[in-house]
Amino acid sequence: MSEQTFLFKMEMTCEGCANAAKKVLGKLSEVKSVETNVEAKTVKVVSTLPSDTLLEALKKTGKEVSFVGLA
Repeated sequence: MSEQTFLFKMEMTCEGCANAAKKVLGKLSEVKSVETNVEAKTVKVVSTLPSDTLLEALKKTGKEVSFVGLA
C-alpha cells in the first residue's frame, strides 16, 4: 500500500494525551510521522498502514478516537 496521510479526531486535553498518541503509533514501524494538535483535537498520521490498524493503535490510549478521513 502506498503512503497516505490520515486524519483522526481524538479526545485530548493536554500534551500528555498527545504524547500517548505518539507513543502508541511510534511502536508501528510503518508509521512515518505523527502530528498532534491538542487545541483542534486531531492526530495526523503518515503511514502505509490501513486506517483501521492506526485507529486500533490510537484506541489503546484509552481516549475517544475516530477516523475523519484522508488529509
